Amino acid sequence: MKRPERVAVIGVGILGASVGWNLSRQGAKVVFIDAGQPGEGVTNWSFSWVNASNKTARKSYFDLNVAGMAAYRELAGAIGPDSWWYPGGHLRWADDPAAEAKFLKTAELLAGWDYRVEVYTGAEVRRRLEPALTVPDEVPVVFYPDEAWVHGRHLVGHLVSRAVASGAELRSGTAVRDIGTGADGSVRMVALSDGSSLDVNVVVNAAGPGASHVAGLIARHLPMRREPGVVTRIGCAQVPVHRAMHAPHIEIRPDADASVVLHSREIDALIDTGEDPAQLARLLHESAQRVVPELGNSRITQARVANRPIPADGFPSVGAVPSVPGYYEAISHSGITLGPVIGRLLASEILSGKRDEMLADFRPERFPP
Repeated sequence: MKRPERVAVIGVGILGASVGWNLSRQGAKVVFIDAGQPGEGVTNWSFSWVNASNKTARKSYFDLNVAGMAAYRELAGAIGPDSWWYPGGHLRWADDPAAEAKFLKTAELLAGWDYRVEVYTGAEVRRRLEPALTVPDEVPVVFYPDEAWVHGRHLVGHLVSRAVASGAELRSGTAVRDIGTGADGSVRMVALSDGSSLDVNVVVNAAGPGASHVAGLIARHLPMRREPGVVTRIGCAQVPVHRAMHAPHIEIRPDADASVVLHSREIDALIDTGEDPAQLARLLHESAQRVVPELGNSRITQARVANRPIPADGFPSVGAVPSVPGYYEAISHSGITLGPVIGRLLASEILSGKRDEMLADFRPERFPP
């Protein structure tokens, strides 16, 4: 396989930024293309929890996420943690016996897979980790000390600026209108909505929720789930929590800029009932106050409903599509956890032609053309 002459990375969220940064630092000519601004799409409207404890459906998927966690630690060492990397672990507890039994069983499974798990009582958690919580004294709380959260938009900014310093080009505020192929079916160019076109011989589809549309430009059918989620930011003078947590009915984590991020699968279920996003944000805020009473003094600053980029079977689609030489996909829910490891593995595949076994279960060809 000949070395790529110019790579167009379509979509500059965490996956696109990670792929492009890894390519550019190895000497590839990269052009980032985003219809909006880098890191301001679904990457900025994610719970942004770096973990493998929620990825036990398939051992290979768990292993990929563990590798993602390790890749973050390496990345923090390589570029500096700055304002984007927040290790400190993750807490989970429940308020009903069935949910409690389920997460404790998962914790036992994870411990058997050599994943670090600690179990405390609510009283111990308040004393040692999170004094602002209302978790009952005797409730078991699982603590995953190796997990973290990231500020996705800040990380994307760091990666893109480093790539640009290495010679990459950024085209933001313009969408891809077409992908041109040659007589042999291989990628030759991309046409942009601003009327310009770029000669390229590799395209990376990292377009997140728009990935199916981009795939359609090469006549590929990429089936995606529709799973919208609502995320709310709460402004507070002093952030009362120190790490990400799954409390009963609500997910809470700190955020940069004196704020807290809230999400709930239960509230997501109300999106298609026609509830106004502002009302959904109020419901999230009310749930959070029951867990962290200090958030009663906070205010809702932002709320957004975003479509998660999830291929139809729930697993990532990463790698080459053999029927269109030069076309690659980097599409995944949990892109926050997987961004750095997918960026490294896919960049290596593009540059060397060698397919890493870690991605074997997540190849795009499992979806028929």
